This record gives sequence, C-alpha cells and structure tokens, in this order.
Amino acid sequence: MGTMQGRVALVTGASRGIGAATAQALADEGARVVLAARDERALQAVADQITARGGSAIVVPTDVSDPDSVCQLVARTLGAYGRLDVAVNNAAGGGHRPTPLAEVAIADFDSAIQVSLRGVFLAMKYEIPAMVRGGGGAIVNMSSTAAHWAVGGLAGYVTAKSGLTGLTRTAALDYAASGIRVNALTPGPVRTENLDRAGPRTREKVAASVPMRRLGQPAEVAAAVVWLCGPGAAFITGTSLSVDGGLLAGMPPYEQER
Repeated sequence: MGTMQGRVALVTGASRGIGAATAQALADEGARVVLAARDERALQAVADQITARGGSAIVVPTDVSDPDSVCQLVARTLGAYGRLDVAVNNAAGGGHRPTPLAEVAIADFDSAIQVSLRGVFLAMKYEIPAMVRGGGGAIVNMSSTAAHWAVGGLAGYVTAKSGLTGLTRTAALDYAASGIRVNALTPGPVRTENLDRAGPRTREKVAASVPMRRLGQPAEVAAAVVWLCGPGAAFITGTSLSVDGGLLAGMPPYEQER
C-alpha cells in the first residue's frame, strides 16, 4: 500500500518535466491522478505511461490563466473521482528571455505574472473548496530557488516565483484549521527540456554552480512532492522546501592554491 492509496491528486503542468515525473510518482504511490496542461497529446502520453504501470490517470486539457478552464478542471476531477485530496500547482510560463529590466516589454512581464503567479492563485481558488468539502488535503506550489536568490535579467520569472512564497503562506494560514496544508517547493537547476535544449556546455556550467556539482533530476523533485503531500509531513504547512543540491545554503569553500 503506497502513501497515496485511495487519494485523488491533481497536477498542473503535467505534460513534461517535473510535472510529468510528479504525476508518475503520485500514481506509483497509489493516487488516482488528474493530468492538466495545454498540450493534450503530451498529457495523453504521460497518462499512457501511468496506466501501463498499473496506475489510474485522466487527462484534462487546461489553461491555468483562464478562470473558466481552471474551474472546469476541478469540476472534471470531482466528476471523475468524487473528491480532491492533493494538488500540485506546477504549471508555469509566459515571461521573457534574459533582458535588463528597463528593456522588458510590459506584455511579457504581465504574461509571467498571469501564468506563473495568477495561475496558481486560480488553481487554489478552485481546489481549496473541493478539499474543504472532502475534509482536508495537501497542496504543493512549485516555486524556484529564484524566489530567494534572484537571477538577473529574469524580472518576470523572479517576481512571479517570489510572489508564490507569500501566496503559499497566506493560503496555509487561511486554511490550516480546515485541515488543508499548503507548502511550496523550490527546486534548483533540474535537467528538464529547457536545459537539454541549452546544450552540454551550458549544462556543465550550470551544474558547476551547484555545491553538489550536478543537476537535479525531475524524479528527485517529485519524491519531495510526494513526501510533502504524505503522512510524514502532516505537521508541515506554510513552508518552502528547497531541493537544490545546496544552492541556497551559501557559497562553497574556495579551493586552496597548492
């Protein structure tokens, strides 16, 4: 019996990377999983992998920037499974390429906020009432080490992820007495499609900046999500857990010249 046996879990941004790995990990622990993202074909491929391993998954194409689409996502979840116990708000997007702040287009900045911050607000707005009716639940919002250690040129992304910290804490306080735990996860550099496209030289440089001298893997982030949503984290809410190879701990020691 897995730690998620009998539970229903919703994962946004589930079509690839951390979202897909998280959906698979939750299913492996016994959860019935609802997969949400805009790319229906990619979602179906993830669902097929889950069912091939004996799990249960349904696909609900969703645009997290659209309130009606998010409302329908939760309604479809309840219609299929009758309850919602776990939500992982992983969808992100919009924003801009590395650009000095004064040169960032207003529309690009707004798009980062709309998807990566407002989208999480919308998700929780509809997820939380469903969890309250079911007697409680656990939510994990996917943030980033950039929320605590800014990256130059990424004003939209850094602002959205920083805002998630306050949004997560506020939701945790609002619903702790209702049995709903709300936490954030702050991954460091993780090998997903973006880093794969960047090429081996970039991956090597990024990995060298991590104290553990390697990139994280989506499955490692997914394992942290499963733990935060499970019984082992039953007294944890309103916090941000870093999965970053030591990146936020500080600066590694300088190598001494010999």
